[in-house]
Amino acid sequence: MLTNNITNNYIYYLCSVMEDKNEIRPYEDRSGTKKEQVESMFDSIAKTYDPLNRFLSLGVDKRWRKKMLQCLEPIKPKRILDVATGTADVACDAARHFPSASITGLDLSAKMLSKGKDKVREKKLEGQVKLIKGDSEALPYSDNSFDAVTVAFGVRNFGNLNKGLQEMYRVVRPGGAVIVLEFSRPDQFPIKNLFNLYFKYVLPQIGRLTSKDPRAYQYLYESVQVFPQYEEFEASLKNAGFSKTEYKKLTFGICCVYTAYKTS
Repeated sequence: MLTNNITNNYIYYLCSVMEDKNEIRPYEDRSGTKKEQVESMFDSIAKTYDPLNRFLSLGVDKRWRKKMLQCLEPIKPKRILDVATGTADVACDAARHFPSASITGLDLSAKMLSKGKDKVREKKLEGQVKLIKGDSEALPYSDNSFDAVTVAFGVRNFGNLNKGLQEMYRVVRPGGAVIVLEFSRPDQFPIKNLFNLYFKYVLPQIGRLTSKDPRAYQYLYESVQVFPQYEEFEASLKNAGFSKTEYKKLTFGICCVYTAYKTS
């Protein structure tokens, strides 16, 4: 009993620290909550988001999304919710990966969703993929509505991380899974040094030249630096109710995919 209490206290401590760290906002010189600022930021970069991301990631983001969806194969999902869907890359990939599944993509940014809807039409996936504007911290669905929930590069942007994870736990069915794909910080030389050089200096300069919002890609680096990773993020998943959590580093630790199940 004492051991369990110590473990639970430690998990709550990690999550409270993580919540404080996660408070970094895109614009320190503007008013508004983090959630409001994130919505504004993505609205401002929606037009250039896809081509710039393909260029900046050298196309490796496609492999990351494939690895993410492969984690769902054991449960053979029929109903998938993609939170922070953005321009619907994961939603469209999920439709191809699971052709009999119904996919719902949800995002705060209307302009990102507009680009996503264009993509869904181009790929002729209207009958399988539905995109809606919504809040990750107040999902408009009843309990146990989905077999799986996915989030790619979105949890860093939650206004309240713990609340967002709890909402995902609520809407996924018992036996279902949540898969989170997120940037992490490599810790081995020379990848760590190259990562920091690229993300801190090169990427923001390219973003500044090609995007309407010069802060967006600087915020990307800053948010990755403060966001919890590995066991620390697993602690938050467990605190939200999930069990059987695990993670796998991708591309020398630049990215990480987390898997968590709802067992009851």
